[in-house]
Amino acid sequence: MTYFIDRRANAKHKSAVNRQRFLDRYRTHIKRSVEEAVNRRSITDMERGEKVSIPARDISEPVFQHGPGGKRTIVNPGNKEFVEGDRLRRPGGGGAGGAGEGGASNQGEGMDEFAFTLSREEFLDFVFDGLELPHLERKALVDLDEVRPVRAGVSRDGVPARMNIVRSMREAYARRIAMRAPIRRALREAREALDMEEGKDPVLRNPARIAELKAEIERLEKRLEAVPFIDTYDLRYNNLINQPQPSSKAVMFCVMDVSGSMTQAHKDIAKRFFLLLYLFLERNYEKVELVFVRHHTAAKEVDEEEFFYSRETGGTIVSSALTLVDEIITKRYPPGQWNLYVAQASDGDNWDDDSITCREQLMKSLMPRLQYYTYVEITPHAHQALWEEYETVADEFPDRFAMRQIVEAGDIYPVFRELFKRRAAH
Repeated sequence: MTYFIDRRANAKHKSAVNRQRFLDRYRTHIKRSVEEAVNRRSITDMERGEKVSIPARDISEPVFQHGPGGKRTIVNPGNKEFVEGDRLRRPGGGGAGGAGEGGASNQGEGMDEFAFTLSREEFLDFVFDGLELPHLERKALVDLDEVRPVRAGVSRDGVPARMNIVRSMREAYARRIAMRAPIRRALREAREALDMEEGKDPVLRNPARIAELKAEIERLEKRLEAVPFIDTYDLRYNNLINQPQPSSKAVMFCVMDVSGSMTQAHKDIAKRFFLLLYLFLERNYEKVELVFVRHHTAAKEVDEEEFFYSRETGGTIVSSALTLVDEIITKRYPPGQWNLYVAQASDGDNWDDDSITCREQLMKSLMPRLQYYTYVEITPHAHQALWEEYETVADEFPDRFAMRQIVEAGDIYPVFRELFKRRAAH
């Protein structure tokens, strides 16, 4: 029989195993609550946990118990004004005569809920459940500074925290065997010689020889007891060495139109989408860098504050942003060392002639080097020339280029899940 022992650390009065079993059992209810939370939360609140409520009727379980049997008439304890046989009037509905905080139901009965809190990690697990990053790759080794301590056998020197108990006990056991073996052999021979001497006829016994053998046996027994159970020589420590690791790094380019047609509401929707993508990348890569590129008629690399809250006026030339992204990749993020992702948000406005330039630049220069390119168009109106040209790119790179339309904030999470849903293996 095989036993599996779960040694994960549990918080006080909690069981990680039971909690995981509960989350798996009521996954449908929890996912529904998480999706509602994502849609109603503010941008800065995305990473905290979430309080989830499940109707009590959905977690109730059938219970078998022995009934009292027979026919009985009882009055429940606690009734001081009523006696057996009294008829009780049902309370009126509508909430006019009640003093409670909640609303009353029209059936005269309420519904209890079971509430619990998801941790940050559990919340994000449900947010990104069933999603995957296309073309996630571990790039080549970048530099020798990226190292990770790994086990490399044992050594005689080390700190107590790294002591290998099993190996130390094994060394001590081997040392005791090696040190005691000759003593035990000599002790056995001395006892056999004593037995032979004492077994002789009393006339032939040699008292001096017997006394000598007894003294030798006593000396050997003391030597045997003096062998320590464990000695400093036996201690072994886990040896750790710094081993270079293949880098797992990604850079996310956030590209957004900040021309006069992009209102603050458009920017807030874009920021939510960028944040979801960033959190998703963080869960798949050890290191994620952000590059913010804004554009109107000209493109510029800026910080996050200026990216989302600067006010600009004028027309829109999208190709200026794509040119700047191409230059930044060439200078700072070689494709052989970085996983490259671009997320673009726009309301669809662009000079008609420039949309063709964008298509050509994507197909010839950017797309062959990128892991994934997502374009979200934040507008309730009909698509314009930029969308039509991007459709050509999507046809050419169906696994690396995706585009969707967002009308309001509630569309962000469904669109995000659609863009990154797990694909079936070909």
